[in-house]
Amino acid sequence: MAVNPALVDHALTDAQHALDALTEAVRQWGDDVVAEPSALPGWTRGHVLSHVANVGAALARQAEYAARGEKVAPYDGGQAGRDAAIEAGASRTAVEHVEALLAARERLAAAWPDPDDAAAWSAPVAYRDGVVADALLAWWREARIHAVDATAGTSTAIGSDTWGDRFCAHLRDFLAVRLPGPRDDGLELDGDPRDVAAWLAGREPAGPVGALRGGARVPLPELGPWPSATAPTR
Repeated sequence: MAVNPALVDHALTDAQHALDALTEAVRQWGDDVVAEPSALPGWTRGHVLSHVANVGAALARQAEYAARGEKVAPYDGGQAGRDAAIEAGASRTAVEHVEALLAARERLAAAWPDPDDAAAWSAPVAYRDGVVADALLAWWREARIHAVDATAGTSTAIGSDTWGDRFCAHLRDFLAVRLPGPRDDGLELDGDPRDVAAWLAGREPAGPVGALRGGARVPLPELGPWPSATAPTR
C-alpha cells in the first residue's frame, strides 16, 4: 500500500486513545463484570480483553520483526495458538486485565516507527502480506471496535458514537469487501457514518442504516465474511 503519513499519525493517536479509554473503563470493574457475557457470542468480557491484549502484542511483533528486515506470523501456532492464548487470558482478574492492556500499550509504543519514517512504515510484514502501516491500521480497528464489544452494557460503555469520521471512512473502505457483488454495482449505504461503519463491522448500529441502488430503496444485503488476516482484500 502507499503509506499515508497523515493517516498513520492519526491512527497512532486514535488507537492509543481507544486503548486508554478501554483500560480506564476496566479499572472501574470488579471481577464479576469481567466474567459477564460480552457483545460477542460465546465470549465473556474477559475473552475480549484477552484478545485485545494479545492482538496488540501480535501486531507489535509485526513491526518489531519488520525493523530487522524479517517477517513472522502474527501468532505462534496460527489460529489454534491465537484461540488458546485468548482462552488462557480470559480468566484474568480485572486488575490483571488492566496490567495486560498496559503491557500491550507499552510494547506497541516501542514497536511503531517514527511517524515520519516512510521507509519503516513501508517495510513488509506477514500480516495480510502487507507493510507495517497495515499492521497499525489493523490495530486501530481492533482497539476501536473491541472497546465497544467489551464495554457494551456496562456503566462505562464505550459506544460506536466515539468513532471519528476518519475511522469510519477507513472502516467503511476496509469492509466494503463484505458487500456482495462488485464495488461498482451501484449499491449505496445511507445513515450516520458511525452507524454504517458499525453495521459493516457486524455490530448493532445506534441508528438506522439503509441501502439504495439506482436511487431506489432496497433491502440491506447479507454481509460476507470479515476480510482474512492472511490475504489482502480485493
